[in-house]
Amino acid sequence: MKTIISISLLLTALFLVSETVQVQDGEYSFSSDSVRVLQSLLDKSSVSKKQNPHLIKTSYAAVCGNPTLPQEFIELCHKSDYALVFSRLAKINMDICDICGFAACTGC
Repeated sequence: MKTIISISLLLTALFLVSETVQVQDGEYSFSSDSVRVLQSLLDKSSVSKKQNPHLIKTSYAAVCGNPTLPQEFIELCHKSDYALVFSRLAKINMDICDICGFAACTGC
């Protein structure tokens, strides 16, 4: 009986994990929930498209230092292309991603 319950719980967990929407940017893949948090942090840091590119990179660095940044992005923050990835992720309309209308979103 314990074996059946264990297998059921394992299958349920696998099902839940496989149902999460993933956002792909090149070699990087992030959960849709993490991208939403990142977008919220970027909105709060007032990163705008009209800013000087050097200031934008500084704003992204500030987001990397934010303690509420999802763990998925910590490794990316240490890479040289993190600002480019963040700028692309910031532009994704997550409402469209939820209905799988965006090519970068998988797992629907």
